[in-house]
Amino acid sequence: MTDQAEQASAAQSAPPEIPGKPTSASRTTLSHIMTHGDTNLLGTVHGGVIMKLVDDAAGAVAGRHSGGPAVTASMDEMAFLEPVRVGDLVHVKAQVNWTGRSSMEVGVRVMAERWNESTPATQVGSAYLVFAAVDADGKPRTVPPVLPETEKDKRRYQEAQIRRTHRLARRRAIMELRQRRVAEGYED
Repeated sequence: MTDQAEQASAAQSAPPEIPGKPTSASRTTLSHIMTHGDTNLLGTVHGGVIMKLVDDAAGAVAGRHSGGPAVTASMDEMAFLEPVRVGDLVHVKAQVNWTGRSSMEVGVRVMAERWNESTPATQVGSAYLVFAAVDADGKPRTVPPVLPETEKDKRRYQEAQIRRTHRLARRRAIMELRQRRVAEGYED
């Protein structure tokens, strides 16, 4: 096969180019008042409640950006900065920071303010989640590229690339370690 024929064949089998979407197209905020049913044994809001809100908001953003179903693949760096209390109005702000072929990193910032006061909200947590877009059969599907709009969006995009590089390197190092241990006769 000639070079031209190979290129034509590859172009025919390549998926069509998907137009990008700006960061603002899928950005969202989920707000919720914390009640006694949300507390842990210490009387503050349970971290799992906050994590669920984070996953819900990030999932909405991933679905909006990808134009269909998306599933949580991983959660990185869930940081709890301040306790959340009963009566706090929690705002979970999420946006797509980076996209790959079928995956997206969603950044989430958790803010809290007293429900009955007019003081500014303070940041109480943050997280980064990776979502995979899937089709009706649960197979990966292509997502539109994210188009950072502001300098802050561009910084988040670059930081997301660093986190992705670290995730992949960590996964590779763990797999290599496991293979070495099996080769040395260790069973886990």
